[in-house]
Amino acid sequence: MDRATGEGVDRDDIPFLPDLCSVTAIAALVLMGELLALVLVLATDGLHPFNWQRLGLISLTIQWVILPSAAILCRLRPHLARLSHKLAAALSFTTVLVVVASVLVAQHWWMADMTGSRIDYWALLANFLVGAICAGVVLRYAYVQQQLHNQQQAELGARIEALQSRIRPHFLFNSMNSLASLIAVDAERAEKLVEDLCALFRASLSDTKLAPLTEEIVLAKRYLEIESLRLGDRLQQEWQVDELPAQLAIPAMLLQPLLENAVLHGVARLRTGGTIQIVIRKNVIGDAPGELLLSIQNPIAVSETESALADAGNTSNIQQGNGMAMENIRQRLNAFYGNRYRFSAGVHDGKYRVELRLPVNVTVETGSKKQPAQTAAVSEEAVL
Repeated sequence: MDRATGEGVDRDDIPFLPDLCSVTAIAALVLMGELLALVLVLATDGLHPFNWQRLGLISLTIQWVILPSAAILCRLRPHLARLSHKLAAALSFTTVLVVVASVLVAQHWWMADMTGSRIDYWALLANFLVGAICAGVVLRYAYVQQQLHNQQQAELGARIEALQSRIRPHFLFNSMNSLASLIAVDAERAEKLVEDLCALFRASLSDTKLAPLTEEIVLAKRYLEIESLRLGDRLQQEWQVDELPAQLAIPAMLLQPLLENAVLHGVARLRTGGTIQIVIRKNVIGDAPGELLLSIQNPIAVSETESALADAGNTSNIQQGNGMAMENIRQRLNAFYGNRYRFSAGVHDGKYRVELRLPVNVTVETGSKKQPAQTAAVSEEAVL
C-alpha cells in the first residue's frame, strides 16, 4: 500500500534498500565506516602505541568505498525495486564489490609506486575478502531495516483504512436521518440536501487518506448547509480561515466529524441554537515550517457539560456516537502524525472547544492523483 494514501500500489513502488542519499543514512554509514576502521587498527596494532597513521589510511580507504557505493545504490534504487529480491541483492552486492575492488587496486598500486615495490596480491586479496564480508553484512542490515519499514507502512495504511471505514456508517446514518426529516416538510430543500449528500458521500467513500485542506473546508461547509436545512436559524457559523497553500493536506474527512459533534451534541440540543466558531490558521514557529491550528468551538447546554468532559478524556460513560467520533479522530491523527500533533478537547467558559495542532509539512499535488510528500508516523530517514 502507498505509504500515506494507503492506496494499492505496484511492486515498483516498494523500495528494496533505504534511501542512501539522505543525510541521516550518509551520516550513519560514515560513522559505521569509522568504527570499522578503528576495529581493524585495534585488531592489527593493538592499543599502545596507537597507530594513528594506519587509522587515517584505513579510514580513507573505507570512506572511498562507502560514499561511491551509496551514491551508485541510490541511483539504482528505483531499478532495484522492479527486480526480484534475489536479483536485486545480487546486483547490489556486485556493485559494492566492484567499488571495493577498484579502490583497493588503486590503493595498492599507489602504495607500490610510492615504495618502489611490487603489488602484494595476497594482501590485496585478503583486504578484498574483508571488504566483501563487511559489505555483505551492511547490505543485509540495510535490506532488513527497509523491509521492516515497508511492513510498518503497510500496517499503517491498513490501520488508517480501518479507522476511516469505521466513521462512514456513523456519518451516513446521521445524514439519512436529516434527509428523512425534511422529505415530508420541504421537498425542494430535501432535493438540495440530496445534492449536497452526494458530494459528501463521494468524499466519505473515497479511498483517499490525505486531502487538500481547501477541499475539506468545502465539504465541511456543505455539511453545515445540510444541517442548516434541518435546524434553520438555530445553527449559525463563523469561519476564520487564513490564506493557506493550496497543496496543504490533512487527513480526509477530519473536519466533518468534528462539526457533526458540534452540531449534534451542541447546537441541536439547545432550544435557541447557537454559533459554531471555526478557526483555521497557520502558526509560524521561528524558522520551522510551523503548525496548522484547527479550532472548533460550540455552545453546550448545562446538562451536556458532563458528557463533553467525558468526551475529552473519560470514555466510560460516553454516548456511542460522540465518543466513537472523537476516539476515531485521535487514532487517525496518531496514525498519520505519530507524536507530532496536539489534540485537546474540553469545556471552556460554557463552550466546548476542540483544538488540533498539526504539522504543515504534509502536502498533496493539485492534480487528479494526490501524492503526499511525506509519510506520517514512520520516517524513511530513520531506517539506518
